Amino acid sequence: MILTVLQISCRRLLHNRVELLLTFLVPIAFFSIFAVIFGGGMGRGTTPRIKVVAVDEIQSVVSSQVMSALAEQESLRFVRESDANDLNRDEAMELVRSGSATMAIILRVDHEQLAAELMADAADQVAAQVVSAVVNRAIMLSEAEYQVAQLTGDEPDDNEQQLAVGAVSDSDDELFGIEESLQRKVEIIDVMGEGKANPVVSMYASGIAVMFLLFGATGGGGALLEERENQTLDRLLSTQMSMDQLLLGKWFYMSIIGVLQVGVMFLWAQVVFNVDLIGHLDGFLMMTVVTALAASGFGLFLATLCKSRGQLNGLSVILILTMSALGGSMVPRYLMSEELQQYGLWTFNAWALDGYTKVFWRELPVDALAPQLGVLLISGVVFLLAARVLAVRWETD
Repeated sequence: MILTVLQISCRRLLHNRVELLLTFLVPIAFFSIFAVIFGGGMGRGTTPRIKVVAVDEIQSVVSSQVMSALAEQESLRFVRESDANDLNRDEAMELVRSGSATMAIILRVDHEQLAAELMADAADQVAAQVVSAVVNRAIMLSEAEYQVAQLTGDEPDDNEQQLAVGAVSDSDDELFGIEESLQRKVEIIDVMGEGKANPVVSMYASGIAVMFLLFGATGGGGALLEERENQTLDRLLSTQMSMDQLLLGKWFYMSIIGVLQVGVMFLWAQVVFNVDLIGHLDGFLMMTVVTALAASGFGLFLATLCKSRGQLNGLSVILILTMSALGGSMVPRYLMSEELQQYGLWTFNAWALDGYTKVFWRELPVDALAPQLGVLLISGVVFLLAARVLAVRWETD
């Protein structure tokens, strides 16, 4: 009898495609996604390049060498040319605040020594440490090359004022002066998180909220399949109610529930974790409403695409977890390669998280949310129309 039970279970598994996918394909898919994110999977991944801008306030021989060394770093990607002379400190800081750059590198003089300020966006908690090490190394090497040139008499002959990079006395002490001059302090300044009430928590809350919005929407869409199975749908359509009215009613109901769900989560975040919800209420409501509309349209689309509640549950788990992994709900997108970040833009999660980041982290005006609002709203409408097309079969059965 035990063997019989085993045989029946194996046959049921082999004939259930959704269960087969959940059992064997999903673990491989998620392993591959996280391998690409954290390990440079498939042998071709690289560490994501950090978007930076650089400003040389010194304009000396050594600072120019530092700028050239930074431009050659593979880990950095300059969003503006590193040798551009029209970029100043305020403009560089504005690029960081707007999200165009993750870090602004400012070369300046500190007690007659070459130093650097890193205007950082603390949303990327890895970039500051990486850029700090890169800049410190570039300063040390450039100063060492300059001092070696002084010792050998090969220093450049120009009439410009050059920065003193170390005390150079008699020849016996010069090498010790070089070693001491290599110790430089690179100051990291958080230009985004300073003075804000726990903004990082709001970013994590956004990722979790979007993921559960999608799960809630597919669960609500599954009610259509239950109504279909128990013939409630047939009785509804036999009245004066049309399929258009039914789907719109479901869409609005699921969207309202989604807005309330996210609202309760952020209200809890304000009470317990000091997230400034009230100060960003307008942007929060706009992003939450369109995200809920998009998620609800997606849930209805999946419900009309599937034939049973079990099929919907399996398919929704696969799609939602995959979108959440690629879109930033599980892993911050700044840890991903640029190619993987582009793939993430095909998910609701990435657009919603970008919008919430603009609201709570960058504190941009609501008109800056236009791209995210537009994409999410259009997505919701498209999925709703697709659900209407697929629901025709229920009217003709």
